[in-house]
Amino acid sequence: MSKTLGDKGELLAADFMRRHGYEIVERNFRYDRAEIDLVARKGELIVFCEVKTRKSNVYGTGEEAVDSRKQAQIRKAADGYVSTRGVENSEFRFDVIVVDIRENTTSIRHIEEAF
Repeated sequence: MSKTLGDKGELLAADFMRRHGYEIVERNFRYDRAEIDLVARKGELIVFCEVKTRKSNVYGTGEEAVDSRKQAQIRKAADGYVSTRGVENSEFRFDVIVVDIRENTTSIRHIEEAF
């Protein structure tokens, strides 16, 4: 996937989350070679969100791409976020947003508590 396609998907996902009451507090948070695409807040809840953008399912669905290895990397980055941002007492959740961009349509699936 091209970087620009991924960037477009992240922008669409961030906009989607804002429209659904989330505040985007960070994008592309990096910690020790691990990354979280979006860190969002809704009330006291902090959501670590992985965004997967697809033009087709030739290489699998976006959900399938968030395998156990990827989940471990996201958890590692989330631990870094919690320790560096001083939010240890907050509630946390791990979500996946899949952005499907086809010729004439774009769809977004928000999977809460994905792992």
